[in-house]
Amino acid sequence: MSKPRTLGELSKSAYYARRNRTVRDEIRENLLARMKAREELFPGIVGYDDTVGPRIVNALLSRHHFILLGLRGQAKTRLIRGLTHFLDAEIPAIAGCEIHDDPYHPICSACRSLIEEKGDETPIRWLTREERYVEKLATPDVTIADMIGDLDPIRAARSGLDLSNELTIHYGLVPRAHRGIFAINELPDLASKIQVGLFNILQEGDVQIKGYPVRLPLDLLMVFSANPEDYTARGRIITPLKDRIGSEIRTHYPATLEQAVAITRGEAWTDRGGGVETMIPYYLREVVDEVAIQARKDRRVDKRSGVSQRLAISLLENVVSSAERRAVTLGEDRAQPRVADLYASLPAITGKLELEYEGELKGAETVGRELIRKAVGQIFQKYATASDFRSVLKWFDEGGWLRLPERASSKDALESLSRIPGLLARASVLNVDESRPPAERVAACEFLLEGLAATKRISRNEERGYGRSDERTRPEIGYEEVDSGKTQLN
Repeated sequence: MSKPRTLGELSKSAYYARRNRTVRDEIRENLLARMKAREELFPGIVGYDDTVGPRIVNALLSRHHFILLGLRGQAKTRLIRGLTHFLDAEIPAIAGCEIHDDPYHPICSACRSLIEEKGDETPIRWLTREERYVEKLATPDVTIADMIGDLDPIRAARSGLDLSNELTIHYGLVPRAHRGIFAINELPDLASKIQVGLFNILQEGDVQIKGYPVRLPLDLLMVFSANPEDYTARGRIITPLKDRIGSEIRTHYPATLEQAVAITRGEAWTDRGGGVETMIPYYLREVVDEVAIQARKDRRVDKRSGVSQRLAISLLENVVSSAERRAVTLGEDRAQPRVADLYASLPAITGKLELEYEGELKGAETVGRELIRKAVGQIFQKYATASDFRSVLKWFDEGGWLRLPERASSKDALESLSRIPGLLARASVLNVDESRPPAERVAACEFLLEGLAATKRISRNEERGYGRSDERTRPEIGYEEVDSGKTQLN
């Protein structure tokens, strides 16, 4: 059945019964329907089922404007954009209207005149969910004209109208979000006088544009986001606007490692294709997210800035790229990420850390390496606490030494690792046995060695590799670089 295209056709359709429903009523009804159908309310959002999610639901059921407060990388923008799922699939609007006027309740002068002129023949268009969402990043240079509107002298000249005529107004972002959702990110960065314009149009529905009073009873759901530390760092939310925001909801970082891994798995681009198979062991995924968790705890990292979940996402993507580069260079058909790839991916860490004075003295790269080591140690203890590494430790105590270059082939690396008594067998704690591909066995053994180093049972030197815990033993076995640029085994 075709959709109504005129006001007369619309009045005879099923939509007529819902003509007086506001946006917040519409969202409330659709939300309740999805809840009764046991549908997922916030698809793609992990870790908020018992915290942030219910509070957003309460705000929407209460028909509140609300604000999400949280540090960077806590899915605030994704949550806000996901609210469009609670809008109707399509709604009618007067065709050609800048502010998507309701055919039954027009608020702009042009639409009222059009309906008076054409009556039931007034043309109708249908708005999708996406067209009813407007988002603005608040910056100090935003003007009232950007947000509310301004007089357009060119339009006045072309139409032969006086500037005092309402038809000469060029509407800003807020009126263009009429009958939809308007979101402002980083609200404290918005100048106070602009915030005044927002609460005035929200509460009273009137505003002045260049001294011309305009009555705009807009139908909106307004949603904001902010970093709580920005209240004093860059700006503040004025009290009258805070008073008109119905609910204040705090977001947070993943509460558990498992939640963090699930988020990173869903967001990181790891399925590269191109004929090279990529297999990321779960323990390495845990290490990647543990790096972010350790960074949030580290006293050298600025707690007010936070450590975004994007650190773990970027790090995992870089780790896969490092493994992919090695596989392509060596002509292997399997890109197997290893601990060496974590250290090769330091640029994905250093750019996302805001350091305190102590951290600045050490340098971001040094802090990043220490975070990787801490993360490996944490995950190593989860898997290998009860394992017997006496034969491995004895080999190192007796002078054994091993260096596994990042570009070593799986075959050469496995041959070298096999010289350490009992190491390959210990990989069973990671569910890796001799039936697994060489690259996977190498990755598991390197993780175990790095874990022993992180827990200070053996030493690790960037140039020499793994050795005795006191680092006094001269190398006896390992990889060394030769003039030809190839990696050979002593």
